[in-house]
Amino acid sequence: MSELQPEWIVQVRDILETLNQGVIITDDGPRVVYTNAVFREMVGRSDDELVGQSVKDLFPPEDVPWLLSRIALGRIQGQDRFEFYLPQVAGDRLPVVISARQFENPDGRIFAIVTFTDITEQKSSETDLRRANLLLEARERAMEEDLLLAARIQESLAPRSLTWAAASVETYYQAARTIGGDYGLVTPGDDYLTLLLGDVSGHGIGSALVANRIYTETISLIEAGAELTPMFQHLNRFALQHLGGSVMYFTLAAARLSRDGRSLEFASAGHPPAMILRRGESPRFLESASTILGCFDDAVHQESALHISLEAGDRVMLYTDGFTDNFNSRREMLGVKGLAELAREASRLPLSEMKQRILDCVASWRDGPAADDMSLILAEV
Repeated sequence: MSELQPEWIVQVRDILETLNQGVIITDDGPRVVYTNAVFREMVGRSDDELVGQSVKDLFPPEDVPWLLSRIALGRIQGQDRFEFYLPQVAGDRLPVVISARQFENPDGRIFAIVTFTDITEQKSSETDLRRANLLLEARERAMEEDLLLAARIQESLAPRSLTWAAASVETYYQAARTIGGDYGLVTPGDDYLTLLLGDVSGHGIGSALVANRIYTETISLIEAGAELTPMFQHLNRFALQHLGGSVMYFTLAAARLSRDGRSLEFASAGHPPAMILRRGESPRFLESASTILGCFDDAVHQESALHISLEAGDRVMLYTDGFTDNFNSRREMLGVKGLAELAREASRLPLSEMKQRILDCVASWRDGPAADDMSLILAEV
């Protein structure tokens, strides 16, 4: 037995040698009076090189002050646990968790048992995790940039406010997420003004891509001068043929206002009813004659278009269900009738103020943020 090792160390040495952790025992020097085989393997030194050494001599001088302060703190608290490292003969640093506990031997001398747990694998995992997080953050930034670009493109699908011949038009568009499935058109022609809103099922990237594709096809049909019923039939066939593998469908509402403002042609497929607002009267609902598009071959009814006479001051309102499918704190849905009442009360205001009043009232009714894309077209003769 070394003269540095009290007899009680010899008695517990066999137990300490069975541990998977490195162990040293120090006196109040603090000098090393015992090391187990695991510790010697950790640092790559022999027992003769370690026993009798001051603990501070095992570490580079620049790290000693911090280490001694931790040891002193441990003496005050009676125990300590912290992450540090063990210097190895080859110059490497082995990451470890150091646990120290002081005790008094039967002769009244102060000793400390210090254990060293190798955390190399943990640190390697932490490094891999940090690297993975950096990659994820980079990809997230790239996705955010792509989504911002997509949002700008998506905004180009939203209808625009304008004044044309006998009509003024106010519009609104807001995606529930960065991008959405609503799209719309306010397209002036030689003889009529086309107002159109579409709503692709779902939200997000998939819906936005489908909306973009249908929007492009719709533009080409309008430019070709297609009538409303044939246009709806073509869009339904197009969706079945080219988007048939998709689980998405879409609704559509379109109105064509004559240049003199006296007549309106209207068609709708699975869309919430449009409204005609006339001063002093209840809103007139224009219901869909056709069902949702992109699911059924016979979705579009042959007599789907309505022809309606208008008077000066009449207002036409198209919207998506992001306006109606809103719930208050009592889980009551605003619905078409609730929106119609808001629109009727707001119709006394100038057109732009009417739009804002409707937006404000819907937001006040709704409990929380919008859950669906919201699109609106208001036209006044």
